[in-house]
Amino acid sequence: MTANTYDIAVVGGGIHGTGVAQAASAAGYRVLLIEQTALASGTSGRSSKLVHGGLRYLESGQLRLVYESLHERSRLLALAPDLVRLTPFYIPIYRDTARRPWTVGLGLSLYAMLGGFTRGTRFTMVSRRVWGDLDGLRTDGLQAVWRYQDAQTDDVALTRAVARSAIQLGAELACPAEFLSARPTDDGYRLIIRNAGADKEIFCRVIVNAAGPWVDSVAQRVHPAVPRLAMELVQGTHAIFPGQLTRGVYYVEAPQDRRAVFVMPWHEGTLVGTTETSYTGDPAQVRPLPEEFTYLQETVRYYFPRRSLDIIDGFSGLRVLPRGDTRLFRRPRGTLFLQEPGAGRYVAIYGGKLTGYRSAGAQVMKLLRSVLPPAMVIADPANIPLQPD
Repeated sequence: MTANTYDIAVVGGGIHGTGVAQAASAAGYRVLLIEQTALASGTSGRSSKLVHGGLRYLESGQLRLVYESLHERSRLLALAPDLVRLTPFYIPIYRDTARRPWTVGLGLSLYAMLGGFTRGTRFTMVSRRVWGDLDGLRTDGLQAVWRYQDAQTDDVALTRAVARSAIQLGAELACPAEFLSARPTDDGYRLIIRNAGADKEIFCRVIVNAAGPWVDSVAQRVHPAVPRLAMELVQGTHAIFPGQLTRGVYYVEAPQDRRAVFVMPWHEGTLVGTTETSYTGDPAQVRPLPEEFTYLQETVRYYFPRRSLDIIDGFSGLRVLPRGDTRLFRRPRGTLFLQEPGAGRYVAIYGGKLTGYRSAGAQVMKLLRSVLPPAMVIADPANIPLQPD
């Protein structure tokens, strides 16, 4: 291969793009990862900072997603112990909570079963004697508190660690670099990217569009047209409040609409989120809305009445969800893959969770197996340790 020729060009330096780059490099392919701004500068750096199984997705029947997420969580706990750590989670149940103690207990039992009853799936009911030690949690009307475990991470550090692993396996990174266009050749695509102020010509066998909220923008620059999924961008905002929680993460229902909200320790403050607001416009311009901050302040006031409601920082990210008539909360959260019919040399990734990046990378490589030449496998991503900077 010449210097500007690759087997796979991956567009997007978020967790899914870096995960595909790692999987493809480990499989022995020459990979170029193209990122327009910085690694994890989009949704992957503006998440809830959780590597979790998705307990709340049990209610919408997404059992396969929960099963896969729990097993990916277990794998990441082993591969990246300095980046992904088990943390206590508390679910308080009040008289006016939508879910009853027994239904939450059943959900946690199913959660543990899907997770294989490993150490990280244990749960218990917290004794009434220690309710007063739960970071100032409101006890008026409190009926029960469940404690289970999930994991926290630094999403930016995790994404960078996966990218670093891919580079160590031979992948190349073009960043900052803008994807301008792609046109088919006899055996792949001819790409034009703008890197270091100059337009460069790149040749590759296949393109993987892992651009997150920019997935449609990238698809529109591929000619002739490639298939696109009917999608909706959903804004999720987090706010950071002063003061640190000491017991762990609280999984509560927002008093306004009973949506799931996490209240969690984050550095020296308390991170609260997230919201769900339909978004149209430039993904680069997403910003927290005043009404979203108010929503999160009201949630904190309801559950932690003695805590400050001052917001010292905040951020917004964008989820990619399939378009539909159901409420945003009920939309599927699994990763969706759209492959070009016929030649199959273009694959787009829609949606997905931070926790599932490795399995998404494996799925992309499975889809591309028939259009890539044989290669000598270098490593198995399921066994590659990840280290922080």
